Amino acid sequence: MKVDLISEHADPLAAVGGVDSGGQNVHVAELALALAGRGHTIVVHTRRSSERQPGSVAVAPGVTVEYVPAGPPAPVPKDELAPYMAEFAERLADRWAVSPPDIVHAHFWMSGQAALRAAGGVPVVQTFHALGTVKRRWQGDADTSPSHRIDTEREIGRRADAVLATCADEVTELRAMGVPGRRIAVVPCGVDLSVFRPDGPVAPRPGGKLILSIGRMVPRKGVDTVIRALRRIPDADLVIAGGREDDDEAVRLYELARAYGLERRVHVIGSVSREHVPALMRSADVVVSVPWYEPFGMVPIEAMACGVPVVASAVGGHLDTVAGCGVLVPPRRPRALARALRDVLDDPGKRAAFGAAGAVRARQRYGWPRVAELTEAVYSQVIDGTPCRLAAIGS
Repeated sequence: MKVDLISEHADPLAAVGGVDSGGQNVHVAELALALAGRGHTIVVHTRRSSERQPGSVAVAPGVTVEYVPAGPPAPVPKDELAPYMAEFAERLADRWAVSPPDIVHAHFWMSGQAALRAAGGVPVVQTFHALGTVKRRWQGDADTSPSHRIDTEREIGRRADAVLATCADEVTELRAMGVPGRRIAVVPCGVDLSVFRPDGPVAPRPGGKLILSIGRMVPRKGVDTVIRALRRIPDADLVIAGGREDDDEAVRLYELARAYGLERRVHVIGSVSREHVPALMRSADVVVSVPWYEPFGMVPIEAMACGVPVVASAVGGHLDTVAGCGVLVPPRRPRALARALRDVLDDPGKRAAFGAAGAVRARQRYGWPRVAELTEAVYSQVIDGTPCRLAAIGS
């Protein structure tokens, strides 16, 4: 099968941890490799964001990344990319007129918009990764998405041949948007189990108990809630990884820690290379992930795969991944978070049990070979014209 993945802002070869570089980048990269491992030919199309980027890069056998000229060859925040999507779509249409794939899989709403405009008769599968309705609900006036995003997502949901939801919570959101349930399949994000595993190197750590927060440096990730909770956990340090140490959000978090007199126990370390993340996770007594909202959440399953207990907010994908083998807490509730963290940190037996249960769940449900198999099944059904069976996939 020839599969073209569209990821307009999330370059699968980009360093992870920036404001617009996170789980989607990893997802697209790993899905491409896993599908190629099943014998498919994969091309990932992403917007050219640097004059130094070549036209295409051969990443691995069967996987190529193509950089599509659309707008300036420079970084542009994803919420400012909408004006360039017509050009992006035109470039895709020109390419597909010469060499059409068997199926197109769009990632994020602007990719879906461009793919549907360019695809012609090629079927299109959509993964949103995040929904404008949810972002607007939680961010309100702080939401910088283009005004037409929500209406465009509804149109994509109605027109795409299939929509892949990453968790049960997203299915509810999609149905509320009017996406027909018969065309929704649940296919989760995945984790590289050869890298994220309980055994392996452990990063150096300060003495005492260690809490790790890792992810993009944006307010919705709720790291300020962790700092506020730390005031009630006097015998633990907090390591905050992701982004750059001079990012606005990193500076804000450090200033908050200093205001609470926690500057000696809060360590803002900036970006960590992907290959060093598992060792950093294994160094922690607990990994905390408490965003206000989270479409899926890669960090919890990566920590679980490393056998590290997780405390997470009871939102989005966490309700599928963490429930039953970790601790869920309400978002933006530092006292509840502090109680949960103390409960885990003070009980070695509980930490071991959560760690073991998380590792089992990660192996059973979230390895990339399984995710690729589920995704391939959707592709096959779409190509065969049997979308009515999609709802059963991923159960």
